Amino acid sequence: MRSISSRLTASARPTITWWARGLLLGLAVAALSLLGFLNWGERWGLTAFFALRGHETFRTPLVIVSIDEDSFDELDLAWPWPRALHAQLLDQIREGKPAVIGIDLAFSEPSLHSPEDDRLFAEALERAGNVVLASVLTIHQEDSPQKEDFHAPITPLRDRARAFGFVNVLQDSDGVVRSAELTRLVQDRVFPSFATVVAQEAARTGPPLPTPPATTSTILLNYRTASLAAQTVPYYRVLRGDIGPDFFAGKIVLIGTSSPRLHGTYPTSLGSSGLAGVEIEAHLVETIMQGIALERIPVVLTVLLVMAAALLATWVTDQLRPQVAAGLLTAGVSLYMLGGFLLFIRHRTVVDLSIVPLTLLLGFGGTIVGNYAHAQRQRAFLMQLFSRHVSPEIAKAIWQERDQFLTGGQLQSQKLTATVLFTDLRGFTAWSERMDTSALINWVNDYMESMARLVMHHGGIVEDYFGDAIKADFGVPFARTSEEDIRMDAVQAVECALAMGEALHTLNRRWQEHGLPIVDMRVGISTGETVAGCVGSDQRLKFITMGDVVNAAARLESYENESDDPSLTPGSCRILIAESTAAHLSSRFWLHRVGNLSVRGKEPTIGVYRVYGRHEPRLSTATGVELRTTHRVEWAAPITVTHPAQHPAVSHNLSLGGIAIGRLTVPLPVGTLSTLRFEIPGQGQSIQATGMVVWAQGERAGIAFASLPPPDQLMLEQFLHQRASRRAAEHSPTPFPAADRPAQEPLHPTDPA
Repeated sequence: MRSISSRLTASARPTITWWARGLLLGLAVAALSLLGFLNWGERWGLTAFFALRGHETFRTPLVIVSIDEDSFDELDLAWPWPRALHAQLLDQIREGKPAVIGIDLAFSEPSLHSPEDDRLFAEALERAGNVVLASVLTIHQEDSPQKEDFHAPITPLRDRARAFGFVNVLQDSDGVVRSAELTRLVQDRVFPSFATVVAQEAARTGPPLPTPPATTSTILLNYRTASLAAQTVPYYRVLRGDIGPDFFAGKIVLIGTSSPRLHGTYPTSLGSSGLAGVEIEAHLVETIMQGIALERIPVVLTVLLVMAAALLATWVTDQLRPQVAAGLLTAGVSLYMLGGFLLFIRHRTVVDLSIVPLTLLLGFGGTIVGNYAHAQRQRAFLMQLFSRHVSPEIAKAIWQERDQFLTGGQLQSQKLTATVLFTDLRGFTAWSERMDTSALINWVNDYMESMARLVMHHGGIVEDYFGDAIKADFGVPFARTSEEDIRMDAVQAVECALAMGEALHTLNRRWQEHGLPIVDMRVGISTGETVAGCVGSDQRLKFITMGDVVNAAARLESYENESDDPSLTPGSCRILIAESTAAHLSSRFWLHRVGNLSVRGKEPTIGVYRVYGRHEPRLSTATGVELRTTHRVEWAAPITVTHPAQHPAVSHNLSLGGIAIGRLTVPLPVGTLSTLRFEIPGQGQSIQATGMVVWAQGERAGIAFASLPPPDQLMLEQFLHQRASRRAAEHSPTPFPAADRPAQEPLHPTDPA
């Protein structure tokens, strides 16, 4: 069985650390890249690089004699044209002494016109002496194993030409020509490409090649421009003599087709509509002659970049807020792309523009998802402890402040100041033994649901249920840092207890209508330092509070030293609070001290106060007489009570805070407001006040003043002060008739300050 600590750690820590997640991500992306699944990123980046770089001028003296659409129109000949026509073109170009002439046309079959046609062309090749012909490699895909045929020019032409090379273009899987082969191994023989041979022949009479063209079998083409108009002349104009031989002096001359009717165009990295085969050969010759072939960064460096990006993304996202992490990673992507472009234009080095950004994105997204899943596990763990017993607002706050609870991977216990509330039903056990099981459960659930809802509504946590008893905490699980927060917890606990009493009254009335018993509630509340944390087994973990304040609240709920109180009628709710709670209530509630509570091993005893109700705001005292402990006089006089009709009654005692009356003809329910009218002896005028019934028993009731006009308040204060001064011995601190209970501290709005 795992320990509680291990369970908490498993809930509070990520399943996999950021660096492990980064390593796994980096290895996965690197593997996909090496297997070719991410080649699209490099291809896209190469196109973007060329677009950003823009046009560059050819540095190699090169001209293309293009068999274009205008030439077809001018010559008006069916294709293939007579080879004698090519011979005539060669003779005119030869006179200008070009460095080399390359003909990008296939002559692997005899002429369709006549053997004489081949003879004339062969003689022209021999006269020129520097012509490179094209050959074609044919791959038979249907054969197994795959078969390659090399279609060289026919012998009469091949023997008189300077050399020949293959003109097959190398297309990627998307059909775009980005690379070119310099050599090809066919049937155990290495054949050079057409452009390679042209470059080698040009180097015989011109500057040597920057790098040997055969150092590698494949290179990345460094395209100069999509428009070769400056290097192109129409075939028919050269044939017609519009362009003289001197134009070709010392140049590399390439002859080939560019007419759309011959379907000889291919898409390239330039992203244009496409280049003709002879134009691609021109770019390849330029790349070889100038030594400007593009180079990919080493595979090892690519893997290192991917690993670094993966670790960076997971670390940044794990340590920082998502918005900040996204901003930093976006800046990183921008710097990476800028660096890649600078490498391209300055060092002709190609980096994959997508692989690192993709890794950063996956690292960011994966960490966000992983942290979210981890957060959901944390949330589920915390909500398992709290969510069923707190309001949605507190549940949300607990989640937002989870770092207070999940420290170092464990749920931490803490000392804090809280207000603890205990409730119990008097007489429940006796009734439960006589009730049907189903009815009993429904009865208890009805009660518990109502009370738990009130606890949550007042910002508390229902910590536990004990049969018909409830334990609730106010001020947990967050440690309060100010006296105001502690005060509000105490106020909310007392407000909750009063609301429970009101709810019990409604429940009792409904239960009575259905033949169910009515019950009394006892509430104990105490405020002080407590230890909050989780206890239990691996299977059942719960959040609890412990300490003297908890024991005091439980003892107050079961307190039995209170003398008989006429306000404790059947179905009532008795609320007792410790003096530590009363000290935080100010004058908000009507309190009455009923005795002391001894806690074993603790000195001194705890003062016990009874809560009668809420003290509605009204004017404070104005005579300077100390009335915190309200002066009360025995006083019998007629009084008129309006609720809602007028009823006569007789007063028993009177104070600035309230009045006790008797001989009521109609009972007054606790918690209701009534209008009172009575006269003060010697004043000759009536006092009219609004009061709330805080206790009632038959024809008797205790009413706390809720509203008293300032003139009437002043008149009442003067009367009480005079009577108290003359008859100090007659002062009784009880809010009830002296015959009903012993002298106690009076009913008063507590103001410990």
